[in-house]
Amino acid sequence: QVQVVESGGSSVQPGESLRLSCAVSGGPLDRLAVGWFRQAPGKDREGVSCIRFGDETTYYTETVKGRFTISGDKAKNMVYLQMHSLQFDDTADYYCAARLQSPGGVMSTVKSMCESPWTYPWWGRGTQVAVSS
Repeated sequence: QVQVVESGGSSVQPGESLRLSCAVSGGPLDRLAVGWFRQAPGKDREGVSCIRFGDETTYYTETVKGRFTISGDKAKNMVYLQMHSLQFDDTADYYCAARLQSPGGVMSTVKSMCESPWTYPWWGRGTQVAVSS
């Protein structure tokens, strides 16, 4: 059973940086795709950034391109989301989630994985990021 635990959320001011961490246990990262999702009050959950280990393919939603970077440390089974130039609209609960790369032998693009949070069976409890002045 894969377990996922996020950490690193905080209150920051616009323009500041923050790094979220995701500890993944119960399975090697090489078999998984891991995504960062966020949900702001009154809004749907959206895929922020996802990574497929093995070929290290990544995806970023348009609003965070150039500001956020997803990375992983296979030796530590950790996945990170480095966030720079944080904006008010980045305020949300951030969730880390994991899934098999190709359940049932079907391989999807990382983009489609990130746009389909319901395909991730393993979720953390979330960590809050608040950007305010």
